Amino acid sequence: MAKHTAALKAGLSLLALSMIGYILGPPLYWHLTEALVASASSCSPCLCDCSSVPLLTIPKGLSNGSFGDCAKHDPEVNEDTEKNYAELLTEELKQREAASMEKHKRVDTGLLEAKKITSSFQKEADKCNSGMETCEEAREKSEKALVEQKKLTSLWELRARQKGWKDGATKSSAKSKSSVQAS
Repeated sequence: MAKHTAALKAGLSLLALSMIGYILGPPLYWHLTEALVASASSCSPCLCDCSSVPLLTIPKGLSNGSFGDCAKHDPEVNEDTEKNYAELLTEELKQREAASMEKHKRVDTGLLEAKKITSSFQKEADKCNSGMETCEEAREKSEKALVEQKKLTSLWELRARQKGWKDGATKSSAKSKSSVQAS
């Protein structure tokens, strides 16, 4: 039994190591391959001068092709050019602000129009509801009047029957009256 347990443990250990190798093997293989290729390469690493990268980025619409090349302060550049650049940026900001205000105004106008339309629809809905209530009240009144009229008719019919009135007698007399009128 002890040999069987030891063999089971050894089999499970072998299975665990195989799974770990299956999972970690391919990434390790590619990293090692890249490291070997990089060390065998004769190309020297690229040196970059990062001091030439400007701290302030220029919007694409305002950028000048020659300005991007000279990121360092050029002693030949005078104050007028710097002031002109600042004025251009200020003008660009004002234009963007004006465009944003115009867009905001259009949105507000649209919102106001939507509120007006909503209000008119609400008024129409209120009118419709009021009309429905009026119709419902009139229907209820007419139902009550019809019930009262039926009661009154039943009462008169009962009195007529007590005095000797019959349904067939009225119909035959009505037919004879209509034939007399026709001739």
